[in-house]
Amino acid sequence: MTIHELGLDYGGWARVSDIARELGITRGSVSINLRALKKRGYIVTDEHRMVKLSPKGSEIVQEIKIKKTLFKSFLTEVLGVSEHQAEIDSCKIEHLVSHETSEQLARFIEQLKNSQFVHSS
Repeated sequence: MTIHELGLDYGGWARVSDIARELGITRGSVSINLRALKKRGYIVTDEHRMVKLSPKGSEIVQEIKIKKTLFKSFLTEVLGVSEHQAEIDSCKIEHLVSHETSEQLARFIEQLKNSQFVHSS
């Protein structure tokens, strides 16, 4: 997600130092994690040590963003959680939940919206 966000300003490319600063970790830790992402085919690198998401990596980011949106919607609209807390919690949940569960949650939210059972703030 950080590579995606940082890359928005640079045609998709991000620097290791910017990733480290954004995540609050060392460049060495970023490099170790990038090797694993590259091995899985999620990123590509260039000769200047710039990093970019591969099509496979971009697909994963989109899936994560959809999950986050679903959970944030559920937390705010159904449970009435504050926008701020829902943002924090949805970030945590998105990484832990399967694709199947997020699809089922989407169906559930849609059914609730159709039945007008949505929390009003």
